[in-house]
Amino acid sequence: MKIVCWNVNGVRAAVKKGMLEFLERENPDIFCIQESKAKPAQLSEEVLNPSGYYSVWNSAERPGYSGVAIFSKKKPIRTELSMGVQEFDHEGRFILTEFEDFVLMNIYFPNGGMGDHRVKYKLDFYDQLLDIAERLRKEGKNLIICGDYNTAHKEIDLARPKENEGISGFLPIERAWLDKFVSYGYVDTFRTFYPELTDAYTWWSMRTYARPRNIGWRIDYFFVNKEFLNRVDDSYILQEVEGSDHAPIVLKLK
Repeated sequence: MKIVCWNVNGVRAAVKKGMLEFLERENPDIFCIQESKAKPAQLSEEVLNPSGYYSVWNSAERPGYSGVAIFSKKKPIRTELSMGVQEFDHEGRFILTEFEDFVLMNIYFPNGGMGDHRVKYKLDFYDQLLDIAERLRKEGKNLIICGDYNTAHKEIDLARPKENEGISGFLPIERAWLDKFVSYGYVDTFRTFYPELTDAYTWWSMRTYARPRNIGWRIDYFFVNKEFLNRVDDSYILQEVEGSDHAPIVLKLK
């Protein structure tokens, strides 16, 4: 089974840049997108329901903002769009889908760059996600938690760590939450397979034309609970795929 995850930075723009052709070419069993920036009524049937896929959409109340979607060849057993907290739900950042062997959560985590209040919002969001994950784990579910986490975890995960220590996305308090997440038994699948790989990034600033120089950040992840790690066959980045300021990431399961 192959799962692809991609912050498309606007699904309508991404479609114009070849997203549907990418989907056909890559042919994943499940395709998760973040930052769709669209409501279903604004999209064509071809985008809403690509041939061969079931789809689930969760859009923000605010137009042109946030939003996530999951496309899957197999219909999910169940779907949830609520994290149980209204201040998170109205931003359209969360989809949970349950399949036979695992629960998949596709999440567009908040960006803390707008000030201290958004850093707090981001950290509260992280904690709510951890509560949901732990509850499911106690029920015996295996979890895949993918998306744009908006935080680079270690110095190896961004090109210029020293210059960004005071910037949201690499703040000590944000990185400490990822340490906490790992301490609970959630595994960064990419680093499991490529622990020392450098220059492996998933996002580049468009303002500074950083991508041609590969001055990037790795902020998109597939995390799984450690009990499910033996099912993971590979986890990697499609750094050459353009069409967004993020690169797609891939998880392969045995």
